[in-house]
Amino acid sequence: MSDIKKALQHRILVLDGAMGTMLQRYNFSEEDFRGDRFKDYPTSLKGNNDLLSLTQPKAIADVHRKYFEAGADIVETNTFSGTSIAMADYNMESLVYELNFESAKIAKQVADEFTTANPEKPRFVAGSIGPTNKTASLSPDVNRPEFRAITFDELRIAYKQQVEALIDGGVDVLLVETIFDTLNAKAALFAIEEVKEARNIDIPIMVSGTITDASGRTLSGQTVEAFLMSISHIPLLSVGFNCALGADQLQPYLQRLSHETEFYTSAHPNAGLPNAFGEYEQTAKEMQVLIENYLKDGLVNIIGGCCGTTPEHIKAIAEIAKNYEPRKIAVAHT
Repeated sequence: MSDIKKALQHRILVLDGAMGTMLQRYNFSEEDFRGDRFKDYPTSLKGNNDLLSLTQPKAIADVHRKYFEAGADIVETNTFSGTSIAMADYNMESLVYELNFESAKIAKQVADEFTTANPEKPRFVAGSIGPTNKTASLSPDVNRPEFRAITFDELRIAYKQQVEALIDGGVDVLLVETIFDTLNAKAALFAIEEVKEARNIDIPIMVSGTITDASGRTLSGQTVEAFLMSISHIPLLSVGFNCALGADQLQPYLQRLSHETEFYTSAHPNAGLPNAFGEYEQTAKEMQVLIENYLKDGLVNIIGGCCGTTPEHIKAIAEIAKNYEPRKIAVAHT
C-alpha cells in the first residue's frame, strides 16, 4: 500500500484513459450486455457498462491491458456507476457487491501480470467511485428548491457497500471522482473512513472534482479553494480535477489547486470539448502538447485522461511525463 506513495516521490504517475470510450469500440448489443446470465432480465441493460465486468469480463481485462501497455501506472476499475443508487436505473441494486468485487479482481489480475513482468514499474488499481446520479446539495425540482432526491445517510450507506467490495476485490487506492457535489463526496469519504476504522486498515484515497464550466466552480457552486477546504479534513493521497473540461480549459484551475494544497495533485481532463454530436476530436498529439504545459509548470503528480481519451492519448502522455519531475510538495503526507 505504501508502494504507490513511494512511486509518487520519484516520478509522475500516469492514470489510464476512458473506459466508456473504449467500450464503445466493441459496439456491444443488448444481448452482449445481458450475456447468458441475464438473458431474460426484465429491464433493458444496454448502456450499463459496469455490468460488462460480469457479462464481458475479457473485454474489460483487455481495456485495462491496453492502458497498461500504453504506459499507465494506475488503471481505474469499471465501477463508475457501482452504487445501489445508480444501479437502481437497471433494477440491479442487489448486484452491487458482486459488480465491484469482480471489477476490482479483473483489474488487479491484469495489474499483477504487468508488475510481475516488470517489478521496477509496479502497477496499481484505483477503485473508481463515481458521484451517483443524485445530488445531496441541490433540488432536481425547480419549483421545490427545498426538495432533495437523496440524503447524506443514503449516500453514505450506498458508498460503504461499494467501498467494502472494492477493497475485498483488491484495489490499491480508492478514487472518489467526477465530484460535482461536494456533499456527495463527503458522504463517500465518511463511508471510507468508517470502513477503514472497522477493518483497522489504511488505504490511500484520491479525490477528483469537476469544474463544470468557465465559471470555475463545481455544479454545486464551489470555487477551487472552497472545494479543497471542504475535503481537506481527510488525510488524502491526492486531490485533483477531471472531466467536463479539456486540458487547456482545466489548466488555470489546476494552477490554483496546486498552489493551495500539500496533497499530491492529479488531473485527468477530457480529450478537448465535445463537438455538436458529443464526440471528442482532440488527437493524442494535440493533448500531449497541452499536458506538457502542466508538466513544465510542475502542476501535477498524477496525470491521465477522462472522456474521449484512448490508449493512444495515454501513450502520448506517458511519453512526455517521464521527462519531467513530479510536482514538489512541502510536506509528504503519510
